[in-house]
Amino acid sequence: MTPDAAAPGEGRHDLERLVRAAQHGDQLAMSDLMDLLAPHVARWCGAIALQNGPDAAQESMIAIFRGLAGLREPAALIGWARAIAIREAVRIAKRERSRAADPLDELPAPNDPLLAVEIRETLARLSPEHRAVLVLRNLEGLDERTASRLLAVAPGTVKSRLARARARFRKEWLR
Repeated sequence: MTPDAAAPGEGRHDLERLVRAAQHGDQLAMSDLMDLLAPHVARWCGAIALQNGPDAAQESMIAIFRGLAGLREPAALIGWARAIAIREAVRIAKRERSRAADPLDELPAPNDPLLAVEIRETLARLSPEHRAVLVLRNLEGLDERTASRLLAVAPGTVKSRLARARARFRKEWLR
Protein backbone atom coordinates (compact mmCIF):
# COMPACT_ATOMS: atom_id res chain seq x y z
CA MET A 1 0.00 0.00 0.00
CA THR A 2 1.36 3.42 -0.95
CA PRO A 3 0.37 6.76 0.55
CA ASP A 4 -1.43 7.52 -2.68
CA ALA A 5 -3.49 4.38 -2.14
CA ALA A 6 -4.55 5.83 1.19
CA ALA A 7 -7.10 7.98 -0.59
CA PRO A 8 -10.78 7.47 0.16
CA GLY A 9 -11.66 3.84 -0.15
CA GLU A 10 -10.32 0.55 1.09
CA GLY A 11 -6.63 1.56 1.15
CA ARG A 12 -7.41 4.39 3.52
CA HIS A 13 -9.12 2.05 5.95
CA ASP A 14 -6.18 -0.36 5.77
CA LEU A 15 -3.81 2.49 6.53
CA GLU A 16 -5.92 3.62 9.48
CA ARG A 17 -6.00 0.05 10.87
CA LEU A 18 -2.24 -0.21 10.42
CA VAL A 19 -1.67 3.06 12.29
CA ARG A 20 -3.99 2.04 15.13
CA ALA A 21 -2.26 -1.33 15.45
CA ALA A 22 1.16 0.34 15.55
CA GLN A 23 -0.10 2.80 18.16
CA HIS A 24 -1.08 -0.17 20.32
CA GLY A 25 2.38 -1.72 20.13
CA ASP A 26 2.02 -4.11 17.17
CA GLN A 27 5.64 -4.45 15.98
CA LEU A 28 4.65 -5.90 12.61
CA ALA A 29 2.36 -2.93 11.96
CA MET A 30 5.18 -0.59 13.00
CA SER A 31 7.51 -2.31 10.54
CA ASP A 32 4.90 -2.05 7.77
CA LEU A 33 4.48 1.67 8.46
CA MET A 34 8.24 2.15 8.31
CA ASP A 35 8.36 0.37 4.95
CA LEU A 36 5.49 2.53 3.71
CA LEU A 37 6.89 5.87 4.86
CA ALA A 38 10.66 5.45 4.40
CA PRO A 39 10.87 6.06 0.63
CA HIS A 40 8.69 9.15 0.84
CA VAL A 41 10.53 10.58 3.84
CA ALA A 42 13.84 9.97 2.05
CA ARG A 43 12.59 11.79 -1.05
CA TRP A 44 11.30 14.78 0.93
CA CYS A 45 14.44 15.04 3.05
CA GLY A 46 16.87 14.45 0.19
CA ALA A 47 15.42 17.29 -1.84
CA ILE A 48 15.88 19.76 1.03
CA ALA A 49 18.84 18.51 3.05
CA LEU A 50 20.73 17.38 -0.09
CA GLN A 51 23.79 15.29 0.87
CA ASN A 52 22.49 15.19 4.44
CA GLY A 53 19.17 13.78 3.27
CA PRO A 54 19.80 10.32 4.74
CA ASP A 55 20.53 11.86 8.16
CA ALA A 56 17.42 14.02 7.93
CA ALA A 57 15.35 11.02 6.87
CA GLN A 58 16.63 8.97 9.79
CA GLU A 59 15.91 11.77 12.25
CA SER A 60 12.47 12.18 10.69
CA MET A 61 11.64 8.49 11.00
CA ILE A 62 12.69 8.54 14.65
CA ALA A 63 10.50 11.60 15.31
CA ILE A 64 7.58 10.04 13.44
CA PHE A 65 7.67 6.83 15.42
CA ARG A 66 8.23 8.57 18.73
CA GLY A 67 5.20 10.77 18.06
CA LEU A 68 2.99 8.12 16.46
CA ALA A 69 1.13 7.39 19.70
CA GLY A 70 -0.02 11.01 19.80
CA LEU A 71 -1.42 11.02 16.25
CA ARG A 72 -5.14 11.42 16.80
CA GLU A 73 -6.31 11.00 13.21
CA PRO A 74 -4.66 8.03 11.47
CA ALA A 75 -5.92 9.23 8.08
CA ALA A 76 -3.62 12.25 8.48
CA LEU A 77 -0.49 10.07 8.70
CA ILE A 78 1.04 11.05 5.37
CA GLY A 79 0.59 14.81 5.81
CA TRP A 80 1.75 14.59 9.41
CA ALA A 81 4.85 12.60 8.41
CA ARG A 82 5.60 15.04 5.59
CA ALA A 83 5.44 17.99 7.99
CA ILE A 84 7.89 16.26 10.35
CA ALA A 85 10.23 15.35 7.48
CA ILE A 86 10.24 18.90 6.10
CA ARG A 87 11.00 20.39 9.52
CA GLU A 88 13.80 17.90 10.18
CA ALA A 89 15.30 18.41 6.71
CA VAL A 90 15.34 22.20 7.12
CA ARG A 91 16.82 21.88 10.62
CA ILE A 92 19.61 19.57 9.49
CA ALA A 93 20.32 21.59 6.34
CA LYS A 94 20.66 24.76 8.44
CA ARG A 95 22.93 22.98 10.91
CA GLU A 96 25.15 21.60 8.18
CA ARG A 97 25.25 24.88 6.28
CA SER A 98 26.51 26.65 9.38
CA ARG A 99 29.36 24.11 9.72
CA ALA A 100 30.70 24.18 6.18
CA ALA A 101 29.52 23.52 2.67
CA ASP A 102 30.71 20.06 1.59
CA PRO A 103 30.88 19.00 -2.05
CA LEU A 104 27.60 17.53 -3.22
CA ASP A 105 27.10 13.86 -3.89
CA GLU A 106 25.85 13.33 -7.39
CA LEU A 107 22.24 12.30 -7.79
CA PRO A 108 21.72 10.70 -11.19
CA ALA A 109 18.67 11.69 -13.17
CA PRO A 110 17.09 9.04 -15.39
CA ASN A 111 17.86 10.89 -18.64
CA ASP A 112 20.67 13.36 -17.99
CA PRO A 113 23.03 12.85 -15.07
CA LEU A 114 25.06 15.97 -15.77
CA LEU A 115 21.98 18.14 -15.68
CA ALA A 116 20.92 16.58 -12.38
CA VAL A 117 24.32 17.42 -10.89
CA GLU A 118 24.14 21.00 -12.13
CA ILE A 119 20.65 21.42 -10.67
CA ARG A 120 21.75 19.89 -7.38
CA GLU A 121 24.79 22.17 -7.20
CA THR A 122 22.60 25.17 -7.92
CA LEU A 123 20.12 24.11 -5.21
CA ALA A 124 23.00 23.70 -2.76
CA ARG A 125 23.81 27.38 -3.10
CA LEU A 126 20.30 28.30 -1.94
CA SER A 127 19.30 28.56 1.70
CA PRO A 128 17.46 25.59 3.26
CA GLU A 129 14.31 27.74 3.47
CA HIS A 130 14.46 28.48 -0.24
CA ARG A 131 15.12 24.83 -1.10
CA ALA A 132 12.20 23.78 1.09
CA VAL A 133 9.72 26.14 -0.54
CA LEU A 134 10.90 25.13 -4.04
CA VAL A 135 10.52 21.44 -3.19
CA LEU A 136 7.09 21.85 -1.67
CA ARG A 137 5.69 24.03 -4.46
CA ASN A 138 7.50 22.72 -7.55
CA LEU A 139 8.27 19.08 -6.78
CA GLU A 140 5.45 18.19 -4.41
CA GLY A 141 2.94 20.50 -6.11
CA LEU A 142 1.52 21.80 -2.84
CA ASP A 143 -0.47 25.01 -2.72
CA GLU A 144 0.72 28.02 -0.73
CA ARG A 145 -1.54 27.38 2.25
CA THR A 146 -0.37 23.80 2.65
CA ALA A 147 3.26 24.81 2.21
CA SER A 148 2.80 27.57 4.78
CA ARG A 149 1.41 25.09 7.31
CA LEU A 150 4.28 22.65 6.72
CA LEU A 151 6.89 25.37 7.02
CA ALA A 152 5.10 27.08 9.92
CA VAL A 153 5.12 30.48 8.20
CA ALA A 154 2.43 32.79 6.82
CA PRO A 155 1.18 32.18 3.25
CA GLY A 156 2.60 35.55 2.26
CA THR A 157 6.01 34.42 3.48
CA VAL A 158 5.75 31.35 1.27
CA LYS A 159 4.92 33.58 -1.72
CA SER A 160 7.83 35.92 -1.11
CA ARG A 161 10.28 33.09 -0.36
CA LEU A 162 9.18 31.30 -3.51
CA ALA A 163 9.72 34.40 -5.62
CA ARG A 164 13.14 35.00 -4.06
CA ALA A 165 14.06 31.32 -4.33
CA ARG A 166 13.17 31.19 -8.01
CA ALA A 167 15.06 34.41 -8.73
CA ARG A 168 18.08 33.19 -6.77
CA PHE A 169 17.97 29.82 -8.54
CA ARG A 170 17.94 31.57 -11.94
CA LYS A 171 20.85 33.78 -10.92
CA GLU A 172 22.87 30.87 -9.55
CA TRP A 173 22.04 28.72 -12.60
CA LEU A 174 23.50 31.32 -14.94
CA ARG A 175 26.62 31.71 -12.82
